Amino acid sequence: MSSIIGRKREIERLDRVMAEKEAQLVIIYGRRRVGKTYLINEYFEGRLDFKFTGAFDQSTSEQLRNFTMELNRLMDKGDHVIKDWTEAFSLLRDYLESGSDSEKQIVFFDEMPWMDRQKSGFLSAFEWFWNSWGSARKNLVFIVCGSATAWMTDKFDNNRGGLFNRQTCRLYLEPFKLHDVELYLNSRNIFWSKYDIVQCYMIMGGIPYYLKLLDNKESLNDNIDNIFFRKRAELWDEFDHLYRTLFSNSEKYIKLVSALAKKKKGLTRNEISKASGLSLNGTLTRMLSDLENSGFVRINNVFGHTKRERTYQLSDYYTLFYFKFIKDNYGKDEHFWRNTTDNPSRSVWAGYTYEQVCKDHIEQIKWKLGISGVMTEVSSWEKKGDETEDGAQIDLLIDRRDKVINLCEIKFVSNQFEVKKDYDMNLKNKVNVFRETTNTNKTIQLTMITTYGIKRNMYSNYIGKEVLMEDLFYEDSAGY
Repeated sequence: MSSIIGRKREIERLDRVMAEKEAQLVIIYGRRRVGKTYLINEYFEGRLDFKFTGAFDQSTSEQLRNFTMELNRLMDKGDHVIKDWTEAFSLLRDYLESGSDSEKQIVFFDEMPWMDRQKSGFLSAFEWFWNSWGSARKNLVFIVCGSATAWMTDKFDNNRGGLFNRQTCRLYLEPFKLHDVELYLNSRNIFWSKYDIVQCYMIMGGIPYYLKLLDNKESLNDNIDNIFFRKRAELWDEFDHLYRTLFSNSEKYIKLVSALAKKKKGLTRNEISKASGLSLNGTLTRMLSDLENSGFVRINNVFGHTKRERTYQLSDYYTLFYFKFIKDNYGKDEHFWRNTTDNPSRSVWAGYTYEQVCKDHIEQIKWKLGISGVMTEVSSWEKKGDETEDGAQIDLLIDRRDKVINLCEIKFVSNQFEVKKDYDMNLKNKVNVFRETTNTNKTIQLTMITTYGIKRNMYSNYIGKEVLMEDLFYEDSAGY
C-alpha cells in the first residue's frame, strides 16, 4: 500500500470499512483510467478472497464462463459449468461459507456494469445474494467498481428496488490534483518544472493511466507527440474507446460533447439542444447528468441568475485536447506538438485551459487567498455590450460569505505578467460594469491568477490579490 500516491481520504475511508463489525457493500465510482482498480488491488494486496472482472461487450455466456473459471480455480471443482447468475452467486456463497467466519472476507467485482447484459438476470441475482445472505455475514466486505458511472448511479444511488439504500460506503475517485501529479511524476523519475507539469495537466488531466505513459527520457513535447500524434500511438484511438465503453448510446454522447467543444465557455440546455440536434427532453437531461457524474462536464453557475440559466462546460482535459488538436491532425505530422510550439492557437488553447485548471483547484486558490474556512460560491458572469455600452466578462468569480467577492483574472504566460495601460483600463471598466449591473454592495477584490506573478509597475497597484501557478500545487489544509 506504500506505493499508492495521494488517495489519503479514500484510504482512511477504507480503513474505517475494515474496522466495521457488520457486512460492508462498498461502491467505487470514477472516470475510466482514474485508478479505481489500482487502489483496490494495492490497498488489499494479497487479501482478496475472490476477484472477478467484467469483460466489455461480451455475452452473458462468456461472462459466466469467465466467472466459472475463476471460481473453479479456487474451489478445485474441475470443469463445473454455471448456467446462470443465480447459480453463480449461490456457488460464490458456498465458497465463502467454506472459509473462516472470524476473518474478513473480501470480494471485489471490477467493471460490474459490463456484467449486466440485457436479460442476463445479473442484477436481480446480485440483489438476491446480498439481501438474502451477504448483508447478514458480518465479516464480508463486498466491493463493487465500475467506470460506467451512469450505470453505477442508476443501479445503486437511484435504485428503488432490492438495492435501495444498501451501500455502506460510497467512494468517488477524482483525478489527481497538481500536487499529486508532481508526486506521481517524481516517482517515475520525471522531474519537470511546474510550468511543464501544468501544460501536461492541460492535456492529460490528473489521469494516472495517461501519466504512466510518459517517458522520463523524453521532453514534454516529444512525449505528447509519441503518445498522441505518432501513427498508431498508444492513445491514437482512445477517444472512441473511452466513450464507447462508458455509454451505451455513445454516438449521442459524442454529439453532445462535440457541441460543447465548440463553445469554450459552455452552453445552456437550450443551446446544447440546438447545437447538437438532440431533443430538449428528459433524455438530454439524463445524458448531461451522466457526463457530469463521469467527470466530463462541469456545471457553471452564473452570478445573479437562476439555476435554469446555468451553463454546461466540457471539462475533461483529454476530450478538450482531442477536439482541439488530435481529431484533425492525427497521422499528418508525427512531430506535430513540437512543430507548433509557437503557434498562436496553442497560446489561446493554453490560456483557456488554464482557466479550467484553476476551476479544478479552487481549494488551493482559497488557501492562498486566506479564505479556506469561508463559505463560498463559485460562478462566472457576463454582460454583453452594445453600441452605447461596454460589456464585460468574468470567467471565475468567488462570492464569499464574509461579504467580499473575488473577481479573478487568469493569465497563462511564460514569464511575469505585465499590466499595461490598456489592460488596466479594461480591468477598471470590468469592475465598474459588474458593480453597476449587479448592484452588489459587497467589497470587490480584483484577483490575478498567473504563472509567475505580476511585474510591478505604475499600473499594477489596482490588483488586490495574487495567486501564482505554484500555489495550485499546494496540498490543501485537509491533507488531501
